[in-house]
Amino acid sequence: MYIINKNCKNELIIKNSKFITLIFKIETKEEIKILLEKVKRSYPKANHYCYAYITFDYKKSSDDGEPGGTAGTPILNILEKEQLTNILAIVIRYFGGIKLGAGGLTRAYSKSITKTLELINKIELVKGVQLEIEFDYANQKEIEHILKNSTIIEKIFLDKITYKVLVTNQVYQKLKEIINHCNIIKEDIKWVQKMSK
Repeated sequence: MYIINKNCKNELIIKNSKFITLIFKIETKEEIKILLEKVKRSYPKANHYCYAYITFDYKKSSDDGEPGGTAGTPILNILEKEQLTNILAIVIRYFGGIKLGAGGLTRAYSKSITKTLELINKIELVKGVQLEIEFDYANQKEIEHILKNSTIIEKIFLDKITYKVLVTNQVYQKLKEIINHCNIIKEDIKWVQKMSK
């Protein structure tokens, strides 16, 4: 499973129709409605705003007035084929006067999304754990070393140090090995960014 490294925009002209593809990295389903409304305000004279999105637990597509299955479904199929998640892809179409037919539309929307995905990098996700760990100040250096490629969400310094972190299973095992220095308070299974070698 992968996420994208950045938002992206690309334009194609196919038989006089302009296809503007916008790809957004999203965290929640609630962002989708806001982004769609913003895009419609930014491109008010477009004929269609076809889209697809995938989150960890949901996926959906819309043809927005194009013949059924010719726009949203091809976009969604490509996102799934690329094993992407937390992504919203919107293809805006300005009709150029030449009808493309069902096959032509499917190819046009597929090409639009494929060409835009070529402009970004994919970041691999692996199964991991979100942790809350507590440790003494004397062990901070050791813990920091183990967590060097992990995402530290929050650091709290009181009598002891508490970190909220996202770690791969590999880092989780290392933390469990030094359990006498580190107290794992809370843990949840999550998808986390794969560590580079």
